[in-house]
Amino acid sequence: MSTAVYPGSFDPITNGHLGLIKRGLEVFDRLIIAVALNVRKEPCFSIDERLDMIREAVNNHPRCEIDTFEGLTINYAADKGANVILRGLRAVADFEYELQMANMNKKLNNSVETMFMMTEEEYFFVSSKTVKEVASLKGSVKGLVPTVVTRKLAEKFGSPVD
Repeated sequence: MSTAVYPGSFDPITNGHLGLIKRGLEVFDRLIIAVALNVRKEPCFSIDERLDMIREAVNNHPRCEIDTFEGLTINYAADKGANVILRGLRAVADFEYELQMANMNKKLNNSVETMFMMTEEEYFFVSSKTVKEVASLKGSVKGLVPTVVTRKLAEKFGSPVD
């Protein structure tokens, strides 16, 4: 049984993330969507809000596990019995950072591979950061995030953001 970990902050989850999840499920038997608890980042949504949004967005898919973790992704993946870390790429800048992380992870644990997937073209420019910025300025994020996220962003920023 192949298991992959798809780590990230998912603050919030976007349709680009969902595209990678869907495609990851075509490749792997089990996909762990692992929300990183990063004390250096100040999230817009609490960990519980992010977990709830992810669960709703993936419709509690039976082959998806939604979890949180602290520390090194490579250690988390090994602890979960995953043989792959799934990462999305949007641009060259993503690749440079992700390549460094993949090489470090390989150095730390040679038994876990990193697999890169390109984000679908229609979401190439979408990031959680830009979604939050647009929503905070009352712009539309319709079609960029799942419905649950549109609703939560509207609640968070006090006006419709669709």
